[in-house]
Amino acid sequence: MFSIKKILLVSGIIGCMGNVQAQISPPGLGDAKTAFWSAFGVKQQLDSLGKKQSMSYIAIGRKSSPDNDNLFSKQAIFVLNHEVYNSFAPNQQYSYAISYRRQPQYESDAPYDKENTEQEFRIYGRYAYTFDLGKKLKLKNTVRQEFRKFFDADFHKVEEDFQLRTRLKSQLTYNLSPKNNQKLALSAEALFSISHLNEHDQHWNSFGYRELRLAAYYMFNIPHSPFTVDIGYMNDLIRGSKSIHHGGVHYLAADLVWNIPYKKRETTDQDHLD
Repeated sequence: MFSIKKILLVSGIIGCMGNVQAQISPPGLGDAKTAFWSAFGVKQQLDSLGKKQSMSYIAIGRKSSPDNDNLFSKQAIFVLNHEVYNSFAPNQQYSYAISYRRQPQYESDAPYDKENTEQEFRIYGRYAYTFDLGKKLKLKNTVRQEFRKFFDADFHKVEEDFQLRTRLKSQLTYNLSPKNNQKLALSAEALFSISHLNEHDQHWNSFGYRELRLAAYYMFNIPHSPFTVDIGYMNDLIRGSKSIHHGGVHYLAADLVWNIPYKKRETTDQDHLD
């Protein structure tokens, strides 16, 4: 199990080694050996200066049971997400987002049958600062604060009422080649949270470290098209889980992003009259 010192060490190593075309990182999918994450996103420039943009995506996740390696064997999650970014100062950016997630819950013991379905509504904001480390290297450090509200499939209460979660991430990006804008990104993200619980008398659990997510992504533009492809691997180390004993959950991830440039709205005579 990772200690706080190890988390800070990993983050520091990456920090001493960045901004990246926005890959859509996998969410946590709970106990498993392997998992698969795939998303289709639409990234749109919202102004002529390139400082404001939005990213909307739809995604699905599959995963194995804790005792096999078939990463496609079980439905794991369905996600709808919309985020707006603003690069308000040199090397600085903030964003805010809303998200809906639908996630099957499985029994903790074999044969790991489906137990119920949980729904989540999430809002979050983040702040990022990017350091330029030469012509090819960039370091992006991000803090993200989330509010997560949970329901069952019929919008009734579940054991976990809502959660406040803080995420700290460092990402190093290396420009491999200007041909097709090829890049490699390495990241480490530590997650801390506190939850309000509905069980028995309502109460809060303790704030603490929950997960460490390590990821590597290869990114490139499809020639003569507005699309970017991101292919990656993530290792999710969940504190206190079964998966932690065999090296965490191993993810294969792939997403396709459609990049839409800013288009200035043409002024009409009616606009002048208005």
